[in-house]
Amino acid sequence: MKESVPPEPPPPADDVTHHLGYLLKRAQAALRGAMDRALREHGLTVPQYATLELLALHPGMSNADLARATFVTRQSGNVVLRGLQESGLITRPAAADHGRARPARLTEEGRARLAEVQTAVRAVERRMADAVPPRRAAALLTDLDRIAAALEE
Repeated sequence: MKESVPPEPPPPADDVTHHLGYLLKRAQAALRGAMDRALREHGLTVPQYATLELLALHPGMSNADLARATFVTRQSGNVVLRGLQESGLITRPAAADHGRARPARLTEEGRARLAEVQTAVRAVERRMADAVPPRRAAALLTDLDRIAAALEE
């Protein structure tokens, strides 16, 4: 029995707009734009929304951990946290118990705002998912995860 060898991938197209990196960036920019529009109606930015989602799952995350998880710098993450705190959506202690970390937690108002916006965000995600044939969705998610892992090495 002959072993099957996967075909070589095609060489990059001469037109940069057909390259994998360009198409990934285009999809990311389209997602970000759709998210910005959906969240603007609720007075939130994408990093603020992502922070609320993460704090709902992992109360007490530090600024550094939140910044990494929301793809912003620590400085930008701190600005996001301050804005959320000033809006009454999160709470953080005035001083750190140990080290410099000031763990953040959602307030009741933060939980309510998150619940409000989740419907709008899920609608954006549904539009994106509906563009992929169901039989290919799992493979696409696996491939995207592999791409990220390959580039993080």
